[in-house]
Amino acid sequence: MAPLKVGISLGDPGGIGPEVVLKALSERKFLPQAHYILFGSRWVVEKEEKSLGIRLNPAPLDPSSLSQSQDPGVWLYEVETPLEKVIKGASTKEQGQASFLYFQKAVKEAQKGTLQALVTAPISKHSWRLAGIQWPGHTEYLNQIFPQAIMSFWSPKVKVALYTHHLPLEEALKKVKQKPLLQFLLHLHRFIENIQPGRYSYLMAGLNPHAGEDGMLGSEEREEIKPALIQAQNKGMPVEGPFPPDVVFRKALHFPHKIVIGLYHDQALIPFKLEAFDEGVNATLGLSFIRTSPDHGTAFDIAEERKASPRSLREAIQLAGQLSPKPGSPSS
Repeated sequence: MAPLKVGISLGDPGGIGPEVVLKALSERKFLPQAHYILFGSRWVVEKEEKSLGIRLNPAPLDPSSLSQSQDPGVWLYEVETPLEKVIKGASTKEQGQASFLYFQKAVKEAQKGTLQALVTAPISKHSWRLAGIQWPGHTEYLNQIFPQAIMSFWSPKVKVALYTHHLPLEEALKKVKQKPLLQFLLHLHRFIENIQPGRYSYLMAGLNPHAGEDGMLGSEEREEIKPALIQAQNKGMPVEGPFPPDVVFRKALHFPHKIVIGLYHDQALIPFKLEAFDEGVNATLGLSFIRTSPDHGTAFDIAEERKASPRSLREAIQLAGQLSPKPGSPSS
């Protein structure tokens, strides 16, 4: 069987992305057997190798050969960018352009089916904005190609899926409506069943304190959320709720086959990062390929110190391998 092909975009060169990528790939005994393709600039990789004392030396890749079967190893897909120097610990227009172009090229290859999975190192949203990139981050870019893309976070301790993510809270709350919530639930369940059939059940968080307290603290649970849950249950989705947001995570913690559904970003991410910051993985579901990333950012404050842990990036690669259909399988 041909090895899994995993693309890795290098992230913002001014952050810890290149560092954690090289550290993770230099210890491939902890990673799945795969054909790893770095999307980046060779000179950036070589500069990082020198700073870290790591000699990864990825082989140059001819893009036309990407669809061909090759032995496990690490290759570099050279991406042309305007970047001429790296400023560690800072947001710059050029670094934003470079990190976007690395990611964009990797996504295009994944769309072709030449990659089974894509792992993205952290980017700076500020750098993207300086570069005039219209999307605030990876997930929003993927949303314009795959409108039903879902942001989720995975760890051995707890798993969450987000109904809304990078929106101001006022806008997120306006989206808690029965019909789109039902569509989200069914799409989430359908995708999870496709990659891990019969394995997961779901716990829905309420919106208001005490999940509305029977309408005394808000009507959304009775009027929007519960009707959507009942319809999803009738269509075969094993989902329960809505539960008070302050207790729902206790019902899922250390139960690896339960996924909490959060209605907005911080509702889900505060408890998740409290329990799983170093080992958490961001996984975008609902694509034609698997996309994962570490759940931390560029860490500009320590980028020059070369002390970043590669654990979350390594976990992202491992999860990509677990969730990806193997080459030649019926679902690949």
